[in-house]
Amino acid sequence: MTTARAATARPGTARPGTARTCDRETGITRSLLGYGVIAGPVYVGVSLAEALTRDGFDLTRHAWSLLANGDLGWVHIAVFVLTGAMTVAFAVGLRRAHGRGWAPRLLAVYGLSLLAAGAFRADPAGGFPRGVPAGEASWHGVAHLVSGGVGFACLVAACFVLARRCARSGQVVWAWSSRAIGVLFAAGFLAVASGAGATWANLAFTGAVVLGWAWIGALAVHAYRNA
Repeated sequence: MTTARAATARPGTARPGTARTCDRETGITRSLLGYGVIAGPVYVGVSLAEALTRDGFDLTRHAWSLLANGDLGWVHIAVFVLTGAMTVAFAVGLRRAHGRGWAPRLLAVYGLSLLAAGAFRADPAGGFPRGVPAGEASWHGVAHLVSGGVGFACLVAACFVLARRCARSGQVVWAWSSRAIGVLFAAGFLAVASGAGATWANLAFTGAVVLGWAWIGALAVHAYRNA
């Protein structure tokens, strides 16, 4: 009976419930992708607000991760956890929208690294928080650096993986822009890792972080429109 009804249905007429199922699945995918749009503005906006209002913090000398220290450190820890969860959700949405591949996996690891960065606080450095001298590296400070290194490496790799995929599909602008972001982010990370606290190195890394979030947001918007 069911087979007969399906066979005699008019062309273009969906069976009851089919449209609702597709709309629901698309809605879930788009909701997950939407987290990639807002994660960057949340991280950059709150971090910049903290940097401009926290006593003793200097944008030219201090990395944003140091904001996890001090009495108000819980704010930045919450930002790490929230944006990390958003990035993981975005990676799941990207996988649902475009299928299996390395880009969603690498972005998911980047999101997990943000969660780890919130769990393992960076050690005080460069006179921040004010009055707290830099001491020996703690276990949680080392874990913070390791999780950050892994996450940043995965973000750079995701840029190049997506660039290769876009080049194959003829999306030249996306391919070149993804390569450029990957190179700039890697350069910024290497600068802060080898700059020994120099102003130029810290500013280069801060700029790279902003560019990385901008790329994630643009990718999320693009995937959302084509979901």
